[in-house]
Amino acid sequence: MMNVQFDKVKTLNALLYVANRLQRKDFHKIFKIIYFADRQYLAEWGRPITGDTYIAMEAGPVPSRLYDMLKIVRGDSYISDTEGLGRYFQIENWMYVNPLQDADPGKLSAKEHDVLDACIAKYASLSYDEIKEKSHDVAWRSTARDFSISWDNIAREAGLDEVEVACLQEYSTLRPLPERDMTPDELYDAIEKEIDYIYAQG
Repeated sequence: MMNVQFDKVKTLNALLYVANRLQRKDFHKIFKIIYFADRQYLAEWGRPITGDTYIAMEAGPVPSRLYDMLKIVRGDSYISDTEGLGRYFQIENWMYVNPLQDADPGKLSAKEHDVLDACIAKYASLSYDEIKEKSHDVAWRSTARDFSISWDNIAREAGLDEVEVACLQEYSTLRPLPERDMTPDELYDAIEKEIDYIYAQG
C-alpha cells in the first residue's frame, strides 16, 4: 500500500487554480477535476499533486481533506476556521466555490499547472452526469461506497503496470512519495539506490 502524504498547501492552491478557471464552480466538478489531475500526475511523475484521501461516494471520488476545508469555510464543520481559509474563498448557495484570489504561482510546479490545465480543458465542459460517469472508473468501482480508494488502485487506473505499482509501494514504505517532480526513471533509480543502501547496512 502506498504511503501518500496529504499536502494542504498544494491542495488549497489546486482548488484556487481550478475554481478560477471554471464557469460552473460547484463542488462536484472541482472534486472530479482534481481527482483526474491527481491520477494523471501520479502516473507521469510518481506522486499525486494533493495526496488527498479520496472517498468512493455515490457521485464519484471525493477528496476528503479538501471537502473538510470547504465545510470549514461553509460553516458546517465541527472545526472553526482558525487558519483563515475564508480569506482565500467563500462558499455560495451551499455548493459553489467563490475564489477570492488565484493560486500562488510558487506553490504549484510548472508540471502541476500543465496537468491541471489539461484536466480543466478535458473535463470542464462536461455535464454533471458526464463527469460523474467518467469518475466511476475501475478504482472507484473496486471500492465499497463511502470507503477510501487506495492509491494503488488509482495508479492502476492511471495506467501503471504491476511492476510500476510495486516500485511505488516499495519506495513509499521507505519514505513518503517524493515531494519534487520525478520522472518514472528517476523514481526507479531512487528506489534502487535506497534499497541498495539498506542492504549495504546489513
